[in-house]
Amino acid sequence: MGLISGGGVLPLEFMRAKERNGLDRIVTVGIKNCGVLEEVKTLSDHYEEVSVTQLGKLIRIFRREGVTKAVMLGNVAPKMTIADLRLDWRLMKLAMKVKDRRADSVLGAISDELGREGITIEKTTDYLPQILLPEGVLCGPAPDDKQMQDIALGVKLALVSGGHDIGQSVVIKNQAVVCVEAMEGTDRCIRRSGEYTTDAVVVKMAKPNQDLRFDVPCLGPGTIESMKAANARIVAAEAGKTFLLEPQKTLEEAMKCGITILGVDRSLGETI
Repeated sequence: MGLISGGGVLPLEFMRAKERNGLDRIVTVGIKNCGVLEEVKTLSDHYEEVSVTQLGKLIRIFRREGVTKAVMLGNVAPKMTIADLRLDWRLMKLAMKVKDRRADSVLGAISDELGREGITIEKTTDYLPQILLPEGVLCGPAPDDKQMQDIALGVKLALVSGGHDIGQSVVIKNQAVVCVEAMEGTDRCIRRSGEYTTDAVVVKMAKPNQDLRFDVPCLGPGTIESMKAANARIVAAEAGKTFLLEPQKTLEEAMKCGITILGVDRSLGETI
C-alpha cells in the first residue's frame, strides 16, 4: 500500500490503522517542506521524499516498490497551486491539460495519471472510518432554535462555496455571513471572523460532489484553538464525511471551553 503524505496527524492515523486495515507493508512518499511527522517516517516500511513538483519520481518509487494502491493524506500548502514552480516533465504535460488550478482539478489529474501507471488512488474514508464524525451533538450545549437556523444557512452556503471549490467552511451570526473560507483554510477563516463578531456558528461541509480520495474535511485541536481565539461557540460539520482528528483531545478541549461540536446532514440546508 502506498501513502502520499503531507503534514499533520491524518497520515499518522493511517499508519496506526495499518493492522486494522489488514495492510502488510506501507510505502510512504512524503512531500518535502510540508511538515511530514517524524513518526510517520519511522512507522513506514519504506520512506522517501519528493518535491511537490516531482510526479515522475513519485511514480517511479511506487512502481519500484510494487505499489498498486495508494491514499493521499495530510496537508500540502494551498499556495503551492499558484506558486511559480519548476515542474517535472510529467507535471508539465498534466498542467497543459488541466483547465484550472483548483484543488479538485489538480488532484484529479494527478490521480488519473497514477491510474494510467497501474496505481489506484483509494478513498481515504474507507481506511479511516473510526474517526469519521457521527451525526448529532458530540459535546457542549445543544444549539437552540436560533443557532440551528444559522447552522442550516451555513450548510446551504458551505455547499454552494464547496461546489465552486472555493472553500468548505463558512461562519454565520444571526443569519448573516461573517466569513467564507478560501485559500487561507478553515482555521484562519475562523480567526478572521473574530475580528467582526463573537458567539458565531462555524459550519464545515464536504463539497456537493466530494471526491473522497482527497481533501476530506477535518476538525481537530487546531479548530478548537481557532474557535477559542475568535470566541466562536458552535462548530457543525458533515457527519460521515468529516474526519475528527485526535478525537479525545479535541473533545476535551472543546468541553473545557464550552464549545459545541456536532455532526449534521446536508439535508439540513434544504430547510432554509
